[in-house]
Amino acid sequence: MAVHDVDKMRNLTLVGHGGCGKTSLAEALLHKTGVTNRLGSTADKTSILDYLDEEKEKGSSTRSSLCFFEHGGLHVNLIDTPGTAAFCGEAIASLAAVECAVLVVAATGGIEVNTRKMWQRAKAHGLGMWVVINKIDAANVDLPAVVSRIQESFGAECVAINLPTGGGKGVIDCFANDSGDSDFSSVADAHTAVVEAVVGADDELMEQYLGGELSDDAVRDAAAKAVAAGSFVPIFFTNSTGEVGIAELLDALEFACPSPVSGMHRTLVIGDSETPIEPSQSGPFIGQVFKISSDPKSHIRYLAVRVFSGKMTTDMSFKTLAEPKGTRPGQTLRSRGAEHSDVEAAVAGDIVAYAKLDLSIGDVLCSDKPGTVAMPDFPKPMFSLAIEASAKGDSEKIGAAFRHIEHEDPCFYMDRGTGGELVIHGMGESQLRTFLDAIKRQHKVGIETRPPKIPYRETIRTKAENVTYTHKKQSGGAGQFGRVIINLLPAERGEGYEFVDKIFGGSIDQGFRPSVDKGARAQMAEGVLAGYPVIDVKVELIDGKTHPVDSKDIAFQIAGRGAFKEAFMQANPVLLEPVVNVEVTVPAENVGDITGDLASRRGRPQGQEILPGGMTVVQAAVPLAEIANYNSSLSSITGGQGSFTMEFSHYEPVPGNVQQQIIDASKKEHAAAHA
Repeated sequence: MAVHDVDKMRNLTLVGHGGCGKTSLAEALLHKTGVTNRLGSTADKTSILDYLDEEKEKGSSTRSSLCFFEHGGLHVNLIDTPGTAAFCGEAIASLAAVECAVLVVAATGGIEVNTRKMWQRAKAHGLGMWVVINKIDAANVDLPAVVSRIQESFGAECVAINLPTGGGKGVIDCFANDSGDSDFSSVADAHTAVVEAVVGADDELMEQYLGGELSDDAVRDAAAKAVAAGSFVPIFFTNSTGEVGIAELLDALEFACPSPVSGMHRTLVIGDSETPIEPSQSGPFIGQVFKISSDPKSHIRYLAVRVFSGKMTTDMSFKTLAEPKGTRPGQTLRSRGAEHSDVEAAVAGDIVAYAKLDLSIGDVLCSDKPGTVAMPDFPKPMFSLAIEASAKGDSEKIGAAFRHIEHEDPCFYMDRGTGGELVIHGMGESQLRTFLDAIKRQHKVGIETRPPKIPYRETIRTKAENVTYTHKKQSGGAGQFGRVIINLLPAERGEGYEFVDKIFGGSIDQGFRPSVDKGARAQMAEGVLAGYPVIDVKVELIDGKTHPVDSKDIAFQIAGRGAFKEAFMQANPVLLEPVVNVEVTVPAENVGDITGDLASRRGRPQGQEILPGGMTVVQAAVPLAEIANYNSSLSSITGGQGSFTMEFSHYEPVPGNVQQQIIDASKKEHAAAHA
């Protein structure tokens, strides 16, 4: 398969709320360009992009899927992404690979929760934007209201580049035409709005426009630049299942979609230096991993790489920060759903795939000195489940399977929670249940789940000075002796732990001082108040004593633990709880019930936003412990019509009465475990 010039490439990702029709839009583009001989459908399970078993069962995307096609001399890489907040990780990661994010909005649903979030994330990453209003054939849709809402939410730079005509059976190109009949609005007004949005990014063009000297060709040539600058966001109308507006969408790729040359340029960071990356095949090779997936049949691991600069062939090698000596890439591929085809080289502007490489999402591949390229910000996974294998012998198998998922989804991770329980963390219950079902099916294992213990943290509010602890043990032979004197100070939230050796002289031998640090760290991991990890403290080792015979590493570790524990209890200790920002989308008639319910969970209101279609978004900051079981409560209150998202915000002190309840429960559990 041939490579293409960088200015003839286009890279887009389809983003938006679940159910807006992203996959059907991608399938229509593939069919219209002759890639497929029939229009794929999620409903009848013929989509080449939703190919996983769980996607066919759900009828919706759970992973991003890559495809490519040719049109009008262009090579187009397209990424279809999941639309639910639970599977947002791969959608966010796709922003790292493109110059243009296509926000798909269902005419029936308008702007929904994940519509707004993906718009904000794409803009924050510096991408150009398109908006596609899909499903224009649906009954009783108010398209003018949808356009108005888009402009109110995202700005006046969102301008219709075409308009539906013939009752939504076709579209009229307002970029090329200033007259004609549309189903609503004026084609002439839309044409003027498009021209003004385009010239708004260029002072010279604006002068020509105001002087009446601007040609249509000049406007056309400047459209992609205006999209990249954010001054022009074209709105397209489509009915993907009927392939209405698809040809017009394809034609706009040439003039209204930024290429790797005209669009956002990335920056390579090496140490303290930052170098803009020039998208040229003649430059050094620079690429970035943005997606990792495993073939469900062969289990081969594929890495999707966006190439920003240079050229990489199979006889060359690349370096990464983790592997600076160099690695050969092996076979270069392009992906289309589950299928992979050979390409002769990876070149600037393209998206390629490599198999069987041990890399992570975000890793940067360089032919010269390796560095980093900024990835979009990922939300912190806040929905968790504690898991345990039904059969003891399956624990290792389950752990390995989840480690694979950890590599593939940037919004999923696994760790040991409070008390050593194995905990998986994700963006929502549906995400974790999907992964659990897939592992059970593929590996024929049983997995038990339960709510995890809340990840409380412990810290201090004041300092404790000159705290002395002596560990002395004599048992007939060589004894143990270590005496330490420490200060314990609170640190700013988020600063972590710091150990400072402030001993002057040799009261403690130099070799034993790290042992004090090690002991303090061990006590921090176990906690003091209620068995939760200690954070944000500073330990100063100020004095102590060493015995010429009995002092040894373990003695000073024990002394360090003891000194830390005593100092901690003297320093006004406090239990911290995680607080999350919650957005609850509910019918307007349920708003009062929801705000009352959140208040009963110690939630603090942060605002409300009215959405079209009678829905309202209620925003609040709520302690995680109070919202751990919120799925069932929300469903009960709203009759299954509500949804919510949450993201970690910060830790804050637990109220005194609640703190004592947690401490008492911890002591009771500890006593039961050691009975």
